Amino acid sequence: MKFTLLLILVFTSSFALGQKVMIYGGEKHDVYLGCLTCTQFNDESIWNEDGVYGTKLNNISIWSEFSEYGNEFSYLSPWNEVATAPPIIVDDEGGYYGYFTRNGEHKDRTEVEFFVYVLDNFRWIQEHFAEFVKGLYF
Repeated sequence: MKFTLLLILVFTSSFALGQKVMIYGGEKHDVYLGCLTCTQFNDESIWNEDGVYGTKLNNISIWSEFSEYGNEFSYLSPWNEVATAPPIIVDDEGGYYGYFTRNGEHKDRTEVEFFVYVLDNFRWIQEHFAEFVKGLYF
């Protein structure tokens, strides 16, 4: 599976240049889980393997299979196909982009193509993280 230029174009055309889009988790969506649109060099980015939100070793990282936000069986995880309290996606201006969830039955699942791609392909992305991140152009 390759990350395509088309997907990058769809993603970058969906947001204003430099717009910060973030995910919040927890039952009240009061736990900051990182920035979806920040580069892999940003400390807040979920794409920064050395950062708090991109590492597989932190208990608030969506990439940590041992955290309640990264375990695909947790009701708080975006990777759980039947999650009842998955994270939400918002931007720095208060815009709302739906729930960041693989749960296709969730009435308010995000429809942003790039986010849906990440949700639908999270296993491959986890296994090929560096390759995937290298193809991102924020």
